[in-house]
Amino acid sequence: MPVPKRIATVLINSLKGGVVPRVGLPYITVGREAEISALLRDLEIVSEGGASFRFVVGRYGSGKSFLLQTIRNHAMGKGFVVADADLSPERRLQGSKGQGLATYRELVRNLSTRTRPEGGALTLVLDRWINGVQAAVAAEGLSPNDPGFADEVERRIYLVIGDLREMVHGFDFARLLAEYYRAHVEGDDETKAYVAKWFRGEYRTKTEARQELGVTSIISDDDWYDYIKLLARFLVGAGYAGLVVLVDELVNLYKIPNAISRQYNYEKILTMYNDALQGRAEYLGIIMSGTPQTVEDRRRGLYSYEALRSRLTQGRFGREGMVDLLAPVIRLQPLTHEELLVLVEKLADIHAGLFGYERSLTEDDLAEFLQLELGRVGAESHITPREVIRDFIEMLDIMWQDSSVTIAGLLGSGSFVHATPDVGDDEADVAPGYAEFTI
Repeated sequence: MPVPKRIATVLINSLKGGVVPRVGLPYITVGREAEISALLRDLEIVSEGGASFRFVVGRYGSGKSFLLQTIRNHAMGKGFVVADADLSPERRLQGSKGQGLATYRELVRNLSTRTRPEGGALTLVLDRWINGVQAAVAAEGLSPNDPGFADEVERRIYLVIGDLREMVHGFDFARLLAEYYRAHVEGDDETKAYVAKWFRGEYRTKTEARQELGVTSIISDDDWYDYIKLLARFLVGAGYAGLVVLVDELVNLYKIPNAISRQYNYEKILTMYNDALQGRAEYLGIIMSGTPQTVEDRRRGLYSYEALRSRLTQGRFGREGMVDLLAPVIRLQPLTHEELLVLVEKLADIHAGLFGYERSLTEDDLAEFLQLELGRVGAESHITPREVIRDFIEMLDIMWQDSSVTIAGLLGSGSFVHATPDVGDDEADVAPGYAEFTI
């Protein structure tokens, strides 16, 4: 299938830069069928009113972020709203300087739907909700000019709002939804903007919210997760299948130097995990990703919090090599050599299509590349798909610019025989006993 040049450009540039592209993933997805199937089953549970919580665990560069983005695309295609965020020193789940609220703001900023996959879908969702109710009333025979039309629309609007009021902070949430509806009907764009600002968690003080909206409550660092649960319930009333939250880079919690702050963040994870498994959250799916060390290190990782360790640790059979994809932790297995061969063949075709040349590399050439790439000392344990992809695209770029260059000439030099450690900021993002290796 030909790949549009716009998407091909994003794919090649993102992969060469070591980041996961936001578009075009179906063109390059290989393997991970079992993991994707397991996570898609979770989406079915969420769409039926349940909740799910999963950890995706794998070495640095093993495809965690790629899997999350793949599920993101699947979820939007199935009618879910997706919110994703990467944790950082400024964005945590809990913090004394608003780091938890910063994560909430990032999630809402990246709110995405099938028609708005790039994010920023909050106002689209709110307007679609109101327009959908109006369309449903009109479809039943009431004309917009009918005196009872507005009353029936308002009755249905408040029916959705009323279901939220019994939840924690539900009264405030419902009140702001009602305010947005009134502003929509009256054409008051300024009030609509203020309400959207409130839902984005951008009010810093209650005084500011009272002056602009007449409310005294704001979303804060302590209660932002309660509003995520409210948002999930509301989205179903607005016609969506539910809410999927993707949180990447858990290593930034592992790197928190203060043990008490770290434990507070792990306690927030425990709260979210318990809510999902005990039925206290509805229409909400949460997936977090991190490295084995981030999860299993008993000194600083999730396992340092006993309540999480007892819930997440593998059973006896899992340690004996049996993979349980129904467990809360999905541990990514390395791609097979056959899957890597399919991947580099796809990339070779995309590269040729992007730069307008006829692909000259045969399957034997691609197999030779993988044999040389994976045959280096230490490669079996340390080389990840990220390094393989990055090296392959770099090789394609060089060969396209200089037709005299061959695979054997590029990879057969003595400098390519051994892997060398690359020690840097990501050193803590690698499993115990591993060092990240690059060319």
